[in-house]
Amino acid sequence: MTVDYIVIAAYFALILFVGIWVSNSVKDVNDFSTGSRGYSAAFIFATLSASFIGGGFTMGLAEKVFTIGVVYVVALWGFSVKEILVATLITPRLTPFKEAMSVGDIMGQLYGKKSKILTGVASGLVCAGIAGAQFAAFGHVLNVLTGIDSTYGIVVGTIIVVTYAALGGMKSVVANDVIHFCVLIVALPLVLIFGLNYAGGCDKIMHSVSIDHLSLFGSLSLVTVLGLFLNFFFGETLVPPYVQRLLIGKNFKETARGTFWSGMLSIPFFLLVGVIGLIALTINPQLDPNLALPYVITTVMPTGLKGLAIAGMMAVVMSSADSFLNAAAISISHDVMKPLAKKGAFSGDVELRWSRIVTVLVGGIGAIFAITTKSALDILLTAYNFWTPFILVPLVAGIFGVRACASAFWLGCLAGISATCFWLAFMGETTFNGALVGIVVNLIVFISVHLLEQKTAVAAERV
Repeated sequence: MTVDYIVIAAYFALILFVGIWVSNSVKDVNDFSTGSRGYSAAFIFATLSASFIGGGFTMGLAEKVFTIGVVYVVALWGFSVKEILVATLITPRLTPFKEAMSVGDIMGQLYGKKSKILTGVASGLVCAGIAGAQFAAFGHVLNVLTGIDSTYGIVVGTIIVVTYAALGGMKSVVANDVIHFCVLIVALPLVLIFGLNYAGGCDKIMHSVSIDHLSLFGSLSLVTVLGLFLNFFFGETLVPPYVQRLLIGKNFKETARGTFWSGMLSIPFFLLVGVIGLIALTINPQLDPNLALPYVITTVMPTGLKGLAIAGMMAVVMSSADSFLNAAAISISHDVMKPLAKKGAFSGDVELRWSRIVTVLVGGIGAIFAITTKSALDILLTAYNFWTPFILVPLVAGIFGVRACASAFWLGCLAGISATCFWLAFMGETTFNGALVGIVVNLIVFISVHLLEQKTAVAAERV
């Protein structure tokens, strides 16, 4: 195991070195938030893929497949479909927002300063929640692989990620995401290969687990599966770090290509993780489901490669956490604090300094979130409630050229979050969670107000 510890320590040292080294080129908030918009499709593909391959979509997915079955792979393909549609339908329409640094900038351009501030607040909440999911995964991984208490693992993961994310912003995040991606894209397939061999092959797995675990719908109803699919389709649609990835390319053609292939990669990747969950079930049916993926690593991987696999798991967590921390920092400092500050008091070095401070603060909040919630995938579903009911409808409408008034935005947001809160309070967790209900209500109110506004304007012109 000593060799494995050396591999892991060397990986952490490399990540910190690269993050600090790249941070020396960060001169202003534009560098911190967009990396000066110079990335090709290959870089966008790598950083976007590394960002979505987080703790929820690895540890969380393996847990759910272990417990329920491959139906959860089908559910997560909702995310894959969403990424492909973003690449083909959304990205080509972003030219009017080419100078934006955040979702808040886009919303402010569409609906005014106050909408930018609200978007910044919502962004901060959802990013802290999703970063918390990654820190929770980090704690679980270190616990099962080294015996360290998960709380200490969460703290260690937070410190490492916050250090380079706070210093280098987007430049350090993208540089390290490329490294993370290269490691995890090698390590996880190796875990699958060794796991299949250890478990006795596909035939042994198919005869060892229940039919429900192998069925596309499992023991769940079609309505339930559809609800899960939609949860993952809408849940991370245009969340802050993914929007930032759409704004850092050399041009939107490069961005669309990188995003499309990232979405395509997610389809076999989710299946790979799901099979690892079934391997864990075959090897040890009594295992704590939360530890399915790391358990397979410790059980089937040989010395040396085990260290690489553990580094891959750390890459999975850090690559997603750093992206959401950076997005949170930009959202809060650029979209909330700057508009509220006195004119000229929050520019240049001041904004950059506060972006770094907020990165540290959000990292701390995310760690607290991680310590108080067990399932990484459940954290993701909870965090979605802080984003989609507010922002998704008016953001997509604006990108598609619908120029609604500010009142349509505000009334839609109010209706969406009210419906979400009502659903969660009185209906609890159901097939269609509160966020989906909020999206539908937001859409109805937004369109109604917009159409009424247009009708009133036409009537006024005739008079």
